[in-house]
Amino acid sequence: MELGAFSVSLSVKDIHRSKAFYEELGFKTLGGDINQNWLIMKNEHTVIGLFQGMFEKNLLTFNPGWNQNAENLEDFTDIRELQKELKEKGVKLIQEADEATEGPAFITIEDPDGNQILIDQHR
Repeated sequence: MELGAFSVSLSVKDIHRSKAFYEELGFKTLGGDINQNWLIMKNEHTVIGLFQGMFEKNLLTFNPGWNQNAENLEDFTDIRELQKELKEKGVKLIQEADEATEGPAFITIEDPDGNQILIDQHR
């Protein structure tokens, strides 16, 4: 199962303070919009997302169709195919993608310890 680029999405209280903190650790802004309270930051191969007021908890995030630089991949497994495969394996989905659509969509699952996993396709 190819899930795409991996990152950790952090629910932060003050995106400006969090950005400054992660810059001290060597992270640089890769994308996002601080005025919309979200940033994607990268340090070598490590990618994190900072999200203020968007998520209740931290999330493990996978992005089908992207590499670790948020660049589009030519070939990837569509989110709806991943959803179908997960359902066939008996994985409970918290949020499902509409199978009648194409393009951007997301699904959410939880691991056995309640850690949320977001699989978020942007194209």
